[in-house]
Amino acid sequence: MSYGISTTVKMAFDETVTALRQALSEQGFGILTEIDMAATLKNKLDVDIPPQVILGACNPPLAHRALQEEESIGLLLPCNVVVRSAGETSTVVEALDPQIMVGVTDNDGLRPVADDATGRLRAALAALDAA
Repeated sequence: MSYGISTTVKMAFDETVTALRQALSEQGFGILTEIDMAATLKNKLDVDIPPQVILGACNPPLAHRALQEEESIGLLLPCNVVVRSAGETSTVVEALDPQIMVGVTDNDGLRPVADDATGRLRAALAALDAA
């Protein structure tokens, strides 16, 4: 089972992060958390990895709808979106597929919320492809 939605864009890492923030905002998502994996691993383990961040994106109306269907759904929120460098001019963007919420909980009442969130995330990634 695939658990992600992804795209690879021909943009530098920092440019992609900026464009992704805008694309997510246009789809109603705000960024609640940001984890700089490269900086964290360098600081904690003294290892180097290519630039990579995990953005915790949240669309409050969708989160509220999901909570109405499944009170423990907070365990699967917010939607994680990973941006990782794949070279100087290429960046991979991956989002956790919201359909996972339905599969993990076995709650079909979440399907409309997952469908909406999936459509919005795909639209944000498509906006990056078009940039």
